[in-house]
Amino acid sequence: MRIFETAKTAFTALNSNKIRSALTMLGVIIGVSAVILLISIGRGVQNYITDQFEALGSNLLFVQPGKVNFGRDPGSSFSRNKLEEKHIDLIKVHAAEVLGQITPIVQIGETIRYKTKSYFSTVMGINEDASVFDYLIDEGSFFTKGDVRSKAKVAVLGPTVKEELFSNQNPIGQKIKIGNDTYTVIGTYKEKGRNFDEMAIVPYTSAISSFEIKNLSNIVIKVPEGYDMNKAMKSIERALQRDLKPDDFTVLSQKDILSSIQNILQILTLGLGAIAGISLLVGGIGIMNIMLVSVTERTREIGLRKAVGATPSDIGYQFLIESTMLSVGGGTIGIILGWLGSLAGRQFIGTEVPWWSIVLAFSFAAFVGIIFGTYPAVKASRKDPIEALRYE
Repeated sequence: MRIFETAKTAFTALNSNKIRSALTMLGVIIGVSAVILLISIGRGVQNYITDQFEALGSNLLFVQPGKVNFGRDPGSSFSRNKLEEKHIDLIKVHAAEVLGQITPIVQIGETIRYKTKSYFSTVMGINEDASVFDYLIDEGSFFTKGDVRSKAKVAVLGPTVKEELFSNQNPIGQKIKIGNDTYTVIGTYKEKGRNFDEMAIVPYTSAISSFEIKNLSNIVIKVPEGYDMNKAMKSIERALQRDLKPDDFTVLSQKDILSSIQNILQILTLGLGAIAGISLLVGGIGIMNIMLVSVTERTREIGLRKAVGATPSDIGYQFLIESTMLSVGGGTIGIILGWLGSLAGRQFIGTEVPWWSIVLAFSFAAFVGIIFGTYPAVKASRKDPIEALRYE
């Protein structure tokens, strides 16, 4: 009952100076909302990248130029890109047992033009096997093996490219300019994810011819369902080592790439959250400063309360509860603002507020109030009632 009365007194004291209380809470509000927002952005980016990788398809292995170790080996080296078309033949001959489908990849950023409209897009060159990436045709058709052999200037557009260039018009059969060459649109594919929807796909031989590309960006292999991925990676490595040195290429699985990227993003997310947490500490210092000023201003009040029977612990608890109310109140408002900010960003990067970030931010806010309110509370509780009553 005594604690309840002390809390009521503390609330009355804070309520009597609303503007000061609001300004004192501001540092905590900013700190907590920043923690919530930054963690939600980090989580959103992680989810976005995961979705993009899942949209690629399943059971995929990637042959990347150079040695890529994602920081596991400080001695990682990067060599000149030496991936060529002949290396696809090496894999087909010497690692045939692990092949479901295989395609070379060449990529370049180019402006695509149709009449007066233009759109800057990633142009991806692959072979005729669209099933590697699970592309589903929406209109028209995909290019054929003959198109790849003849370096045909044909293109299949993603939904975003189609919308930007053609709006509601049927693009099939229309001529577009990619770089300096004219391509015929023979198909469009269904939505697959933001990055993929913004692409134009052409035969890789046509891309090499149009843009004078000397080497492949990478090679993608779809491994048969149920085949051991590690065994497949070893088999492809042995095949490529017939022509390339170990440092000239890296074979990676989707799992390898995704887990490495997610680990990096988790570290960055926690780092950003920690930086935002510094503002919480600054808010705590602000609370301590205001509480010290409050102790000085209310010296006579402290003397009067002690004169009528209040114990030092009553006085101390009152000021400690006041500082905790300020930090918890600021934390609650900060959580609400951070959550609203996360909702606003959801449509852009799929931000998500994990439950643990709310618990962490709220707990840290309460902790800050208790820690930074302790010294003013102790100082108030130790005031001599006689000296306090004399204070002017």
